[in-house]
Amino acid sequence: MSETGIVIVGAGQAGFQAAASLREAGHAGPVTMIGDEPSLPYQRPPLSKAYLAGKVDATGLFLRAPGFFADHRIACETSVQAASIDRAAQHVRLSDGRDLAYDHLILATGSRNRPLPVPGTDLAGVHQLRSIADADRIQAALAEARNVAIIGAGFIGLEFASICAARGLTVTVVEAADRPMARAVSEPIAAFFRETHESAGIRFLFGNGVQAIEGRDGRAEALQLSDGTACPADLVLIGIGVIPNQDIAAEAGLRVEDGIVVDSVLATDDPCVSAVGDCARFPTRFAAHGTARVESVQNAIDQGRCVAARIAGRATPYDAVPWFWSDQGGHKLQMVGLPIPSDVSVRRRTANGFAVFRYRGTSVTGIETVDSAAEHMAARRIIARGLSPTPEEVADPAFDLKALAMGRGGP
Repeated sequence: MSETGIVIVGAGQAGFQAAASLREAGHAGPVTMIGDEPSLPYQRPPLSKAYLAGKVDATGLFLRAPGFFADHRIACETSVQAASIDRAAQHVRLSDGRDLAYDHLILATGSRNRPLPVPGTDLAGVHQLRSIADADRIQAALAEARNVAIIGAGFIGLEFASICAARGLTVTVVEAADRPMARAVSEPIAAFFRETHESAGIRFLFGNGVQAIEGRDGRAEALQLSDGTACPADLVLIGIGVIPNQDIAAEAGLRVEDGIVVDSVLATDDPCVSAVGDCARFPTRFAAHGTARVESVQNAIDQGRCVAARIAGRATPYDAVPWFWSDQGGHKLQMVGLPIPSDVSVRRRTANGFAVFRYRGTSVTGIETVDSAAEHMAARRIIARGLSPTPEEVADPAFDLKALAMGRGGP
């Protein structure tokens, strides 16, 4: 058994931030991170953007240089998984048979790609994107690819589609919904990015599912679609969402509901166990139904800081504003808040792009911007303060959003 201290299961953004913030908060005891990849903690969002586009190499992904962890006495157990939790004994059993004792356990287990339950996903040329290793395999495959098929028109799929189109490849995106990013963005945003991608030569097949991935000699050759047609594909990316890594928590008797359930300070039902990042379902005033599980760098960082502060004796309820971004086809999409598909959209022109305000009744629930950094920063303040300019004000280009956000006007 190791010396008792803080054990963090997960070496992604949330786990790293919790470890780093514990040291910043003055925590002096042992801190150990458990990661199932061979590398030290790194950023995942650039994998589908700058990394695959060749604009950053692997060293540019790492959150800190190796010396940081030694200097801050953060132990990193790499290439090993947490197999089980013994809450009574307060230790974590590792996949190599070792036990790590803990005073406090932080679950930062993240999420995993949702599998596509059809024949052919094991063929060569079929990929998912979650890790550096995945991105490296895709990068190698791109060198010989001719026909790229992407299953799922979410952020990852569309970011990858942009990279492939820029390389001059034939790209087809298959999506069961009737528009891109249907669960995540408003209709005006979806329409804009559909037009952007189509103008770059990307073909969309909406309202269509995949029945099978067909191959020859063990390699992918085509998608068999639900309408009976075939779509040529020698490189296939499956991007149909993620599933929270909650199994280890459920097996330990902790409550899970599409995520590990935590309270306002990110603690589970067990006071010695917390959960942060993609895997955590937490109460928030920004969610329509009172709780949310948020997959974003912002959420991972802010929750890592929040749980570290609590462990260090400075507990504060988590109330960070959720925000997100995506780079597609030369445009930057930024989003604030947690609107739902039924929320009403009001469009506003900006200097270089446009914004969409989402309304539920008279309340603003989210704000989306395209190529509008200043408006995005104002949007964060507007959502944080719970402000709701009227639809008429939003639609008026003369209405000063920045003044409203800074408290110099509006309601």
